[in-house]
Amino acid sequence: MPTHVALLRAVNLGPHNRVGMADLRGLAEALGFAEARTLLQSGNLVFRNARPTGAALEATLEREAAKRLGVDTAFFVRTAAEWQAIVAANPFREEARRDPGHLLLLCLKAEPLAGALDRLREAIRGREVVHIDGRQAYVVYPDGVGTSKLTIALLERKLGTAGTGRNWNTVLKLAGLVGT
Repeated sequence: MPTHVALLRAVNLGPHNRVGMADLRGLAEALGFAEARTLLQSGNLVFRNARPTGAALEATLEREAAKRLGVDTAFFVRTAAEWQAIVAANPFREEARRDPGHLLLLCLKAEPLAGALDRLREAIRGREVVHIDGRQAYVVYPDGVGTSKLTIALLERKLGTAGTGRNWNTVLKLAGLVGT
């Protein structure tokens, strides 16, 4: 059974979409997934699953999380092989080494349309740098994420697809969980 990484969007950030990690692991187990593990409290789930991956698996997780946990959120699923490729494709190796907390991986629901990256770069008002690789965006926030005008809402609007982000420290911890 292949290993998968599932990232939940916008959970445990306030009073809405609260989900305990034990409940998230329980959901995965109830769906028949094996070896369910979570990382941190921000909705990172690793599991083994024989079912197909991709949009169908994301839709199943979204539907079942809403039904069983009362959590209405998007899931972004990647296989262990895809996660390994994400880590290997990082175009910002020096930034990852020097300041991994200011490098974010944004997993996207769909690959952005042609010209989306150019539109996004035109909208950047700070020193942020963005690179797109398929359904992933790598974003360097040299002055910090919290004060940046390059918000998730702006990224999604310009790229034309939903996403969820994790800093490079978390990306590498998840890579360790999937054995990459």
